[in-house]
Amino acid sequence: MFIQTEDTPNPATLKFLPGRDVVAAGLPPLEFEKGDDVSAAPLAEMLFSIPGINSVFFGSDFISVSRGEKTDWPRLKPAVLGAIMDFYVAGGDVLSGMVSSDDADEEVYEGEVLEIVDQIKELINTRIRPAVAQDGGDIVFKHFDVNDGTVYLQMKGACAGCPSSTLTLKSGIENLLKHYVPEVTQVEQAV
Repeated sequence: MFIQTEDTPNPATLKFLPGRDVVAAGLPPLEFEKGDDVSAAPLAEMLFSIPGINSVFFGSDFISVSRGEKTDWPRLKPAVLGAIMDFYVAGGDVLSGMVSSDDADEEVYEGEVLEIVDQIKELINTRIRPAVAQDGGDIVFKHFDVNDGTVYLQMKGACAGCPSSTLTLKSGIENLLKHYVPEVTQVEQAV
């Protein structure tokens, strides 16, 4: 088995490509922080057993792993590669619906605001998320404030905590959304 690795814009995160599906088709990406319940995600459990791993993000066909400040990739990378390889060689399967995601938008929008939110989500899903996934991350719509036109988005995976995430939000995503959806005035990172 050959696992490719790629750098991400976030120096604390590496992207691992095992050459197979990681999350079952049609399901959203999954993210785990050290200390989360990972009993339903054995690969996350294996990765967190490696000292220095802070978070794990599972995309459709990649795994982004973030390290702590006191560790470095030359020491961690072989252990992460070994854990991923051991998981798949032992018959580990893609993650499926057994793991829940907190990405659900709980707010209910109606009428004209619903149309605006649907347009924002469509742009995020078709134009923004694929580009962000190439960098080992994801971006999730959280809220649209109809009063001031602010869109709140959550950065995940390699994008969370990335030094260039603010620039990505403001220069790239905000400009795109403002261009296609005139009601959008700004984009902010959801806390």
